[in-house]
Amino acid sequence: MRPALVLASYRAAGGRREGIAGIAAAVEIVHTYSLVHDDLPCMDDDAQRRGRPTTHVQFDVPTATRAGFLLMPAAVEELARGAAELGLSPARAGSLAAILLEASGIRGMVAGQWLDLEAEGRNPDGIAALAGMHGRKTGALIEAACLLGGHAAGADPPTVEALSRYGREIGLAFQIADDLLDATATTAELGKTAGRDATLAKATYVSLLGIEGTRVEADRHADRALTALRRGGLESESLASLAGYIVRRRS
Repeated sequence: MRPALVLASYRAAGGRREGIAGIAAAVEIVHTYSLVHDDLPCMDDDAQRRGRPTTHVQFDVPTATRAGFLLMPAAVEELARGAAELGLSPARAGSLAAILLEASGIRGMVAGQWLDLEAEGRNPDGIAALAGMHGRKTGALIEAACLLGGHAAGADPPTVEALSRYGREIGLAFQIADDLLDATATTAELGKTAGRDATLAKATYVSLLGIEGTRVEADRHADRALTALRRGGLESESLASLAGYIVRRRS
């Protein structure tokens, strides 16, 4: 989904060159690193991902830990190749790398995971606290995917702002939908162990709002994402479809 957001944002901002695939791949490589580490015993300790044994189960914990770390420079290398294929200047390529690394680092995805682990076994402190945690853990990389597409296309500031707002809202919608799926879908549907949030006593939207309230909250953020596009004057069937998919998916 994250590469699809890069591609859709790039095209919504007027980009047409094929080199954007490298930028999209870089985002997915970072996402893959996050999954490998998220499944480790010191994190969520999960044995299954996408219907297969997790990396540390298939190999071992040291191998999975190293593999996750090594995916980060691989992502930057792929981004650099994509930027070169797009004909972007070194300065523009550097700004794209900064967006990706900021979103995946201690002020983004890593911070969100840290907060998620700290919140285990405690009652959620309210919607604002959950949104802050999820906005980093999941939302930061999703927003970055939209920003990367826009900046790679040379979008003007209003377009970049619209894509940023869309990505921020759809990032929250994605994680809220994930909370809902963990409570309502099966392991076969998810490709990973269902019910892990409850087992680990995670702070989730379901634990705070219940199933129906969580569904309403996901739809609310998806609607806000579409509003951001309209206000920014962006018409993108792909981005609109992705917003609908994010809150209606079953895996």
